[in-house]
Amino acid sequence: MLRLTFDQRSDAQHLPTRREWLRLGGLMGLGLLPRRSAAKSVSTPIAGFGRAKSVLLIFASGGQSQFEMWDPKPQAPDDVRGAFGTISTAIPGVAFGEHMPRLARLADRFTVVRSMSHDDVDHGSAVYLALTGRYHEQRSANPDPRPVDLPTYGAVLHRVRPTHRFVYDAVHLNGPALVPRTPAPGQYGGLLGEAYDPLVIGDVTESSNAVPGLALQPDLPPMRMEARRTLKDTLDQYHRTLASNEHAVQMGHLYTQALAMLDSRRCREAFHLDAEPPQVRHRYGLYRSGQACLLARRLIEAGVPLVTVMFNHTNRGQDLAPDDTEVYGWDTHNDIFHALRVHLLPRFDWSFSALLEDLDQRGLLDETLVICMGEFGRAPRVAYEANFKGASPGRKHWAAAYSIVMAGAGVQRGAILGATDRLGAEVTTDRYGPWDVAATLYSALGIDPAGHYFDSLERPFPITIGKPIEALYHG
Repeated sequence: MLRLTFDQRSDAQHLPTRREWLRLGGLMGLGLLPRRSAAKSVSTPIAGFGRAKSVLLIFASGGQSQFEMWDPKPQAPDDVRGAFGTISTAIPGVAFGEHMPRLARLADRFTVVRSMSHDDVDHGSAVYLALTGRYHEQRSANPDPRPVDLPTYGAVLHRVRPTHRFVYDAVHLNGPALVPRTPAPGQYGGLLGEAYDPLVIGDVTESSNAVPGLALQPDLPPMRMEARRTLKDTLDQYHRTLASNEHAVQMGHLYTQALAMLDSRRCREAFHLDAEPPQVRHRYGLYRSGQACLLARRLIEAGVPLVTVMFNHTNRGQDLAPDDTEVYGWDTHNDIFHALRVHLLPRFDWSFSALLEDLDQRGLLDETLVICMGEFGRAPRVAYEANFKGASPGRKHWAAAYSIVMAGAGVQRGAILGATDRLGAEVTTDRYGPWDVAATLYSALGIDPAGHYFDSLERPFPITIGKPIEALYHG
């Protein structure tokens, strides 16, 4: 598969030069596309429908521990409660884990959903579930991405309602999500084809411009740029005989998008992190996930409908580099308290709070649905697992009950939705699954979650199988 993935630290995914960007603009012809979908308005009013211009998804790859973060159990036995204390929040009577002081102060700006639940307990297939809203055929497994996979959210969005505000409908930052060293399924166009893949950008800290190949050169005046576009159009006409070749059609779309990115000043400038004041960059955190959150805000401002930040890019890189905070993921089987206290929670608390504050201060939170979630949570019992690296206990995967955070675009501020039992093992209120998050996402963007789309063979697929979480919008 061809993906436009930018990560200067990877030999296998090297960054395109400016010449390569232009080369992408002049090769394949365009083909005819089948029907997109029934992306219609809903006949029955849905709370929050159409409230968001954009969605910003923070994906905590590996599975955050709700016990140490969003749903602590201070009255539970020691082997459930864990080693951390709690901290009061801006919501009266509600506590978070003690290592999230900044987010605790901002708790009156978002809703914590404590009643998430499903039954897939392995990373690969659970990432697929989280980023498509549907179970993988191989449940609780680690399958590779396949061309027959269901498309990720951004691919469906591009199918049902392509944007005119930006070159790409969806951008994945600090990606792809690795489990722990190979990409998880559910992040791509799948059965819709490579032309529907989101734009994937890796480590944005390697350059002040997240996509250096997009920088216009002073020796390329508008006249030369127009000449290159004309050349591309001529080649497109010449290669229309390839329109029946699906791969050629998909490549043609990729090339067109690449040229459009070069040609759009608004698009080019959105990727320039050095346009931000130093104090703003520092407030987000001068590391991969922090700067990815900052770039996400810039892309939301530029009009990208769906931005996903992988926080962090690998679910468990600490096995290979236990002293490198950059590679830590949320899969904390052993050494959970050390990993969270030293490597994970300080950066997450710093960066996610900066993002929420910044969006709110700029007036963007009112029109942006923010979702922070992982593929599942962590188990109630703290225990040592001999088959994992580490010297102290941790928590296993747990999908029966976990927490996510949602904010903006009409979502209640300062609310807790749902509850778990005293051990945090089971949901005791209405349950919600990733399919419901998917339905909420599409509904917020004004897309009927009960609609459908067509693949290249004219087969209809439901946009979601879930229902919007309307309780997010009212008490």
